[in-house]
Amino acid sequence: MSPKQFHINAFLMGVGHHEAAWRHPRTEEHRVLDVAHFQELGQIAERGKLDSVFFADGLAVGPRIERNTLAVFEPVTLLAAIASVTSRVGLIATASTSYNEPFNLARKFASLDHISHGRAGWNIVTSAGEDEAFNFGYDAIPEHARRYERAQEFVDVAVRLWDSWESSAIVLDPERGVFADPSKVHTIDYDGPRFKVRGPLNSPRSPQGRPLLVQAGSSESGKDFAAQYAEAVFTAQRTLAEGQAFYRDLKSRLAKFGRSADELKVLPGLVPYIADTEEQARALEQEFTDLISPDYALGQLSRMLGVDLTQHALDAPLPPLPEVTDFEGGKSRFSLVKELAENENLTVRQLIGKLGGGRGHRSFAGTPTQIADELQSWFENGAADGFNIMPPYLPGGLEDFVDKVVPILQERGLFRTDYESDTLRGHYGLDPVESQFAESRFADAEASA
Repeated sequence: MSPKQFHINAFLMGVGHHEAAWRHPRTEEHRVLDVAHFQELGQIAERGKLDSVFFADGLAVGPRIERNTLAVFEPVTLLAAIASVTSRVGLIATASTSYNEPFNLARKFASLDHISHGRAGWNIVTSAGEDEAFNFGYDAIPEHARRYERAQEFVDVAVRLWDSWESSAIVLDPERGVFADPSKVHTIDYDGPRFKVRGPLNSPRSPQGRPLLVQAGSSESGKDFAAQYAEAVFTAQRTLAEGQAFYRDLKSRLAKFGRSADELKVLPGLVPYIADTEEQARALEQEFTDLISPDYALGQLSRMLGVDLTQHALDAPLPPLPEVTDFEGGKSRFSLVKELAENENLTVRQLIGKLGGGRGHRSFAGTPTQIADELQSWFENGAADGFNIMPPYLPGGLEDFVDKVVPILQERGLFRTDYESDTLRGHYGLDPVESQFAESRFADAEASA
């Protein structure tokens, strides 16, 4: 891949990212229950040579069940179905470190990597929803700092489990009756503050060695975590200046973990409304805004901010909010929404309109050329290594991006015209990862020679 080209991930959600997408005539609401819909989306993304498709996940129904569609499928399972009808596009699933165990989760992603022949990615989240905590035996959200401490140890254990099989461990010699070389399959004997895991993983080493590691938090803890572990970061900034500041900040943290700036890719989110003219695109965006259910939007906003706004006047400003340091939920999204409301002096009605498309991610209405110009500007001005495209409605919003915007980016030399690798790590210019056990034995042999 040329150094001048960027990465594109398709962030897929139901029948669209806009909270009212399922009510709009451009979508078919029943398809949120249809696995064939999501398989079709994977094929559209692959047609556009996109790096990957990505599914978020939540572990509770929450208050949205009356007014909005639910994420019906567990994402690793869903991506396995998409893997069966695609061959090149990467497959990234969200999974929580707060409400899983390292062994089970490492096995799921190793299995997805085998099923897809090396296209799996893990979006690492710590889960900030109170309703999620209630489903796993907690009376409140675990403290923010404790969630990230657990996440750090969780990832360390998962990596050791993926490494417990060396690449050459599988022998498959029927004449000698040897399936695997036991000297290349290792216990990890991990005994830490939160986890005790013997290993090895009961899944052989997968094609990539381990999945692409992705992270999406923008708090101080989240940025340090990303600098230590992540190979791609999904983030939400609404202006070029904010994007540049985040990009510089995150990249500057890599050195203390012995990493270079090109080892982590920053992908801001964008919700594109695409039409032949700017006026038509803005009218399309307004159609979705007009379908927002205020009671649902107020419930969502209350969850983001930790303040009950369900009875708050729509045409009044937000009430006083706590400082970010005092908030135990999703700090990065809380900070973004608070700053947006305060900096633009928005009423609650105006705020929920701006959040309806992407929950704080940047929305942009324009022609295919204008969308391409916007992406190019962020990329060339130090705010992005690529983009997390969030179609407001599906499948049409993804089709418009793939068929109308991608060709412009390709003509400008900003995006690949064909895949150069069969694996997700390969799309990012990364090699498969060898087991740390193999590396340590090689080093020992070198030292004793």
